[in-house]
Amino acid sequence: MAGLINEPIAKAEMLIRRPVHEVFQAFINPDITTKFWFSTSSGPLETGKNVTWEWNMYGVSTNVHVIEIDENQRILIEWEEAYGFTPVEWIFSPRGNDSTYVSITNTGFHGTPDDIVKQAIDSMGGFTMVLCGLKALLEHNIELNLVADKAPDALLKREDSAS
Repeated sequence: MAGLINEPIAKAEMLIRRPVHEVFQAFINPDITTKFWFSTSSGPLETGKNVTWEWNMYGVSTNVHVIEIDENQRILIEWEEAYGFTPVEWIFSPRGNDSTYVSITNTGFHGTPDDIVKQAIDSMGGFTMVLCGLKALLEHNIELNLVADKAPDALLKREDSAS
């Protein structure tokens, strides 16, 4: 079909060696999620709810609309980017009783073709980092501080302003 363009899809996947309920809760419950991803949340994820996620270390936040939650199976949200809202979907697949394969897909990027490719690559890298942080937390009880360490030059300079 002439003019039909395949849009980039950002996908990150990882086996987490913990039961599906525990892995699912890590994304629903901000008390857990703040240990490996964002700094604060206005509340847990619930179908139909709007929440705000904040990355205080960078002074940024995003609005999140929870479209659908299928417990221990799927989370579907739309989150706000500078160019509009894009869908993000988590699929949780149990692997036996003690492991979960997590797949995160982000689509709906906007802008020029170069912008769209950059957004997809950034999203894939970001979600891969999130899954690595989750794996370290749930499997080894280690908080790697990956999100804050990803862009140290963009961190808010609280120490500098105090001196």
